[in-house]
Parts: sequence; structure tokens; C-alpha cells
Amino acid sequence: GAADVDPLSFPPPEPGALDRARTRALAVAPPLTASPPLRLEVVREPGTDGCVLVFTLHHTALDGPACMRLAATAAEVYGVCRTPAAPAPARPASAPSSGGSPAASAARPVRIAAGSPGPGAVPGNSLLLAELPVPRRESGAPYTVNDQLMVATALTVADWNRTQGAPGADRRPLRITMPVDDRPRGPEMPIGNGTRLVEAGFAASELLPGADVAALLRTTAARTRALKAVRRPPLGRSASLLTAPLLPVAVRAAATRGLRVLAGPWTSTTLLSNIGRLPYPLDFGEAGRATAVWFSAPARMPRGLTFTTASTGGRLHLALRWSRTLLGDEDGVRLRELFTRHLASTSSETV
Repeated sequence: GAADVDPLSFPPPEPGALDRARTRALAVAPPLTASPPLRLEVVREPGTDGCVLVFTLHHTALDGPACMRLAATAAEVYGVCRTPAAPAPARPASAPSSGGSPAASAARPVRIAAGSPGPGAVPGNSLLLAELPVPRRESGAPYTVNDQLMVATALTVADWNRTQGAPGADRRPLRITMPVDDRPRGPEMPIGNGTRLVEAGFAASELLPGADVAALLRTTAARTRALKAVRRPPLGRSASLLTAPLLPVAVRAAATRGLRVLAGPWTSTTLLSNIGRLPYPLDFGEAGRATAVWFSAPARMPRGLTFTTASTGGRLHLALRWSRTLLGDEDGVRLRELFTRHLASTSSETV
């Protein structure tokens, strides 16, 4: 029907307005008690051209692709471009029999090693954005850009843990949660949480210094193909159970918190959410065309670190987000440097 609150605001165009808007987006989630569970700030700073749209979503209700569809619809209303969105990626009908993943084992995955968050670090998340070239692939390569991102993420975390002396880094598997989205990209796209969460595993022996990146790309591609072919409800079967209206909301909320604590030791090491190449022109008519898009996924503990990527115009937009109780700002810079180096090592020019 109608919105309970106006989701749109225009903060004063002052110096530092964008930093403050991003800080608010990291600190305050729109409540689920008032629709819509989304906020949008139109941010301008003196002396700059154009503006920045800062969307904040409550991740229980919406995910990144659904937010992108809302932005695309707004652009179509205000603009003149009606280019159809690219279709959703086709998935194989059945999982390949090879390429098994260490994620299937019951071993507890390695955790992100603590850095230097500083004394008296307050709860919450910090964020670092970077723009990188999309890694090159040879024509007909058996792996995708998403596989290259997975390998770069795994090598980055393994390197970080070794330098920090993380216990078990040389023997415990590393697991990466990867959202998979099969929804159509057009106006008929269901709005909500439509991603399936799967886990790709890496044995510690695969991520040693001097790892064979070409071989790792091939095995990662086999694993991700198998994972994408498995049909699961969005966010997994446990989420389907907890969101079923069988029990009062308060009981389900308490059960969710309890299960999160119990499952903590087996939670994946980190999360890589690759939105991929944006299928929409995002042309807002007189207001202009969007030139870059960043997403940032929550970095809830015990993961404490997430990698989120999207690509526009041949550029990869990376958002590193971390828990301030685990890592500090200098740690984030070091992780960005590691990721940049390892992503370059997956390019066809270096593999």
C-alpha cells in the first residue's frame, strides 16, 4: 500500500557530507517495524559535479540485487532509456560429479586473524572502497571472473592469517560464503532476499605461498559450478524454517540468536558477494547516468570481514567491510593491497 515513512532525504550540501552519509549507513539499519526497510540519501558536496545516492537496506528484508532493481526502475521512470536488462545466468541442470569441495568436510574453518583495532574500539563496521581493473580472461577460459575473485579472496585471507600468526592457518580449511542469484533481472524480479548462500572450501595446502594459481582457478571453477547447480531455498533451509509463521516473532528471534551462537565456530571464514556486471544502464535522464556502483555486505562476527564487488564500464568496484572489534583502518589498507596483488595474479596476462 503506502509507505509508513518517507525513505528519501537530502542532507545539506556541506563538505564531508558523503563521509557522514556513509557513516550513518554503516551505523543505523532501517527498522523492520516501519516500511519500507530502505533509506536513500541524495548527497551533494560543494565543488563537485553530480551527486551520490546512498542506499541503506535492512538485510533481513532486501538484498543487493533487489536494491539494484529498485534503482533501475527509478532510472527508467525518470530517464528515457528502456533497454531490457540482461537475462539471469543459466545454471546447469545437475551438479558435475567432479570438483568436490573441502567445504563439505565437518572440519571447523579457520577464522580471520585479529589485526590492530586499537584500544577501546567501538562496535560497528568500517568500510574501504577501491576501484580496480576487471581481471582479464583468455577466450574460452574454464573459469569466470567470479572464480578469479574467489581465488583472490582465499589467497588474501590465507596471506593475512600467516602474517598475523593465526592458529590453525596451516591446517584448517578456509571457507567462503558465496551468494548465488537466479532471479530474472527485469521489472518482474521478485523484491526481497532471493540469493542462495553456498560455501566454497579451500584446503590449507592449496593456499600456501607460491600456490599454482592456474590450477587453483580450474579447481575453484569446478567447485562453484557444482555449488550453483544445487537448488536450495533463498538463504538456506534454516532461514526458511526460522521465517515460517509457525511461532511468534519473539520466539523466532530468540531461536535465531541462539542458533547463531551455536553455529559460530562453523561459520564460514569470510563472504564474497559479487554482484557482477550491472545489467542496467542507470540513466536518470536530465539527472545524468550513474558512473560507478559500490555495494557493501554486513561484516557480522565471527566472520568480521566481507568482500563485495560489482563492475561497471570495465572497472571493478570493491568494498572491504570489517568489524572494528577485529580490524583497524591500517589493517583494511593492508587487506586491500593483498587483494589487489592476488587479483592481478589471476589475470590471463600473469597466470
